[in-house]
Amino acid sequence: MTIKNLLLLVFAAATVSASAQTKKTTTPTPTATKLPRPKLVIGIVVDQMRWDYLYRYYDRYQSGGFKRMLNEGFTCENTNVDYVPTVTAPGHTCVYTGSVPAIHGIAGNDFLVQATGKYLYCAGDTSVQTLGSTSKAGQMSPRNLLVSTVTDELRLATNFRSKVIGIAIK
Repeated sequence: MTIKNLLLLVFAAATVSASAQTKKTTTPTPTATKLPRPKLVIGIVVDQMRWDYLYRYYDRYQSGGFKRMLNEGFTCENTNVDYVPTVTAPGHTCVYTGSVPAIHGIAGNDFLVQATGKYLYCAGDTSVQTLGSTSKAGQMSPRNLLVSTVTDELRLATNFRSKVIGIAIK
């Protein structure tokens, strides 16, 4: 077999093979259903509470609390973010930023500020004032956070029409 015949055979095989391919059928794009915007978004994190406890203890809940949120709301279940250490502040920050401590900047509940040699609570901020009290316990803010949170993104997505309120019991 000459090279000319071999090339002709390869070309013929490629042509037959290419024409034998099925044409991709396009499925019609479903029309997007416009969902109503929620009037209220609540994020709850309970330390040491695994996601499966929501269902394990379902029968013990009152109709207006967790049971209502599970039946009428949205839950993010069985989520996992691999990082160490698994302490409160980095964990809560991972939930609300979708990021890990190396990126969001909250590596522990307290950390050493190298410039001053003093320890700082992760949310401590002496530049803010407590509302409704003279206590310094309310001098907290997300100032030490390096990335945006889901609520920051919500405000941006709504052109700052949404209200964001953070409440913590520590």
